[in-house]
Amino acid sequence: MDIDQQGDVIAPEGGGQILLPSEAHPGIIHVLPYERPFFPGQAIPLVVDAETWMPTLKAVQKRDQDVIGLVALREGVDDDTPVGPESLYEMGTLCRVHRVHREDEQLQILLEGLQRFRVRRWVTETPPLSVAAQYFPERAQADDEAQKAYAVAIINIIKELIPLNPLYGEELKIFLARSNPNRPSVLADFAASLTSASRPELQEVLETVNLQRRLEKVVELLHKELEIARAQREIREHVESEIQSHQRETILRQQLKYIQKELGIAKDDRTAEIEEFQGRLESLDVPEQAMKRIEEELKKLSTLEPGSPEFGVTRNYLDWLTSVPWGRHSEDAGDLVEAGRVLDSHHEGLADVKERILEFLALGIMKGDVAGSIICLVGPPGVGKTSLGRSIADALGRTFYRFSVGGMRDEAEIKGHRRTYIGAMPGKLIQALKDTGVSNPVIMLDEVDKIGASYQGDPASALLEVLDPEQNGSFHDHYLDVDVDLSKVLFICTANQLDTIPGPLLDRMEVIHLSGYLDSEKKAIARKHLLPRQLKRAGLKRSDLKLTAKALGAIIEGFSREAGVRRLEKSLAAIVRKAVVRILKGEATPVTIDAEDVPAYLGRPLYEKEALQHGVGIVTGLAWTALGGATLPVEATRVHGRQAGLKLTGQLGDVMKESANIAYSYLVAHADELGVEAGWFEKANIHMHVPAGATPKDGPSAGITMATALLSLARGRAPKRRFAMTGELTLTGQVYPIGGVREKLLAAKRQKIREVILPAANQREYEEVPEYIRKGITVHFVSRFEEVEALVF
Repeated sequence: MDIDQQGDVIAPEGGGQILLPSEAHPGIIHVLPYERPFFPGQAIPLVVDAETWMPTLKAVQKRDQDVIGLVALREGVDDDTPVGPESLYEMGTLCRVHRVHREDEQLQILLEGLQRFRVRRWVTETPPLSVAAQYFPERAQADDEAQKAYAVAIINIIKELIPLNPLYGEELKIFLARSNPNRPSVLADFAASLTSASRPELQEVLETVNLQRRLEKVVELLHKELEIARAQREIREHVESEIQSHQRETILRQQLKYIQKELGIAKDDRTAEIEEFQGRLESLDVPEQAMKRIEEELKKLSTLEPGSPEFGVTRNYLDWLTSVPWGRHSEDAGDLVEAGRVLDSHHEGLADVKERILEFLALGIMKGDVAGSIICLVGPPGVGKTSLGRSIADALGRTFYRFSVGGMRDEAEIKGHRRTYIGAMPGKLIQALKDTGVSNPVIMLDEVDKIGASYQGDPASALLEVLDPEQNGSFHDHYLDVDVDLSKVLFICTANQLDTIPGPLLDRMEVIHLSGYLDSEKKAIARKHLLPRQLKRAGLKRSDLKLTAKALGAIIEGFSREAGVRRLEKSLAAIVRKAVVRILKGEATPVTIDAEDVPAYLGRPLYEKEALQHGVGIVTGLAWTALGGATLPVEATRVHGRQAGLKLTGQLGDVMKESANIAYSYLVAHADELGVEAGWFEKANIHMHVPAGATPKDGPSAGITMATALLSLARGRAPKRRFAMTGELTLTGQVYPIGGVREKLLAAKRQKIREVILPAANQREYEEVPEYIRKGITVHFVSRFEEVEALVF
């Protein structure tokens, strides 16, 4: 329909219909925005901001109208967007204003939906908004069977929704009782407003003027709503059944507990706990002092309520007290031959170490008690210290327990926390007794040379009581607060070096050195232990991989020159992994690996084959490192003859620089006696270098090596044979003893050096070196540098 200039209603478009009095509405109306589409035939209490929309309602009143348009905001429009033509849909619902009530800053407006309208044009685009409207009145039509069928379908779907969704209340049931399939338009609009459909979907229904198509869309929306309601009901029923099941189980448990208590066949938690603790004590031989404390705590527990905090503290304390294996011991194996067989089966080589361990075990077997001393296994990483401790436990038939003290900074780790603290617990030693279940396990304290200290205490000092056979018979743990006998425990410590172990602690230990392995021993270890272990981890059989002797030699030479076998095991693991990949890609077994195949599996060797240098000013020294022994070449050359001087390179430490200066001063002072041309040192500018330049070096043991290199340069003569030497030199020419004799000889043997010069004061250490290391090496003992000069030149 159109409107004239004054806004009065004129005939509908087409002129084919008569305009009924109830359908006569103003041509220009004011509009309000709403969050979602609103349908005709319904009422709504609308709440809007008074300051913004009061002018609109006053404008409606001024035009002497009681109707207003309600139009939905478009999707994505937020509160900050100004309301106007761009933010509102073009189709809305004409509503009658029944009541307006202002409360504070809000307006409450009661609206009744009358009929659809479309915005033909915007009269005012800022509040108060007004539009020229085109109306779409709903007319009663002749009976349409299809529309009636859709109406019945809508009623049936809504009836299905009522029991599924509790949000549909009595009002809906009343509406359905009064609904009539002969008024499908009202029914469709009402059903659409019930759904939780999106704003665009509801707007699409509002804009569908054709009743048949509108009914189809509403049925589709109701079916979606029905599926959602069914899914929600399933979830709700599942949750309710779970809750009911738990409630039923709880009630039944309470009833069962009450019945058992009435019949005398069950006890409360407190009585059950007390009887459990008393039952543990029956198989233990508890000392009188500890038993008295346990009885006091049991009596205390019997008076406490299970819900009180003190009950939990006392219960945990009794749990620990009764878990300590008081008086329970395991029987030691008394067969020394079998002990030797166990050590041989677990470790290759280390004959001197095994012999020393067997001596220790033999003494214990003879007196019937293997305890009373503490073993400390010292050696480079990867030589088998930890596994050797496990082998000792196996040889004795004892339970083995290991914990690392490396980096430990709190003495409570050893002696426990006092019970006054929350979360207090005993120290590691009491935990070890509980876990092993016996009073005489083998306890290994790993990395004892890396133990720390802090404001929380000094764990090394706490270990003094533990590792002293005279004191550990009455070890006092702070948590238990009773004495525990640790004298039956065999303690084994491991360390990489002795320098960082406190003197009083080291004094309590019996030190056994593990120097490292020769190449032949590494080959045997790889064949018997390392390679089978890696094959088992990869799920391969021995027949799936064939590693030749040359390949194994190439791996040891190029990738595992350290004293231990840890890097060798990593190299074998890498080879096994790559072999598994080849097998899974279809390569036939066995996969054979020869020496020339090793680079394809492991890449370039970490160590190039060292050709020992020999010439004027070049002498081979011997050094000790944390990884074992190593050869240390020293090079000296004359730069020019204009000015005397000595330049040192090779990242040398202060002590090593002092050694070089002492060697230089000694040679300058005794040049004539040593056969050096007169005045040679007065003009020679000498440069001394110790490869490799990136590796820090320090210590006094290269003194005679540096002096010999300088003497060789000054005399212009190379050493007559391939010597390796080590010793500290003094300004008077005396040769002082050094450390690490075993490791240095092992390094010389690996490099196939046949003659070694050692200080005479180190002869005792040399005699303690195992025969298999000394074999094939001629050792010259010297006490003065003149003896070194006579041997070398």
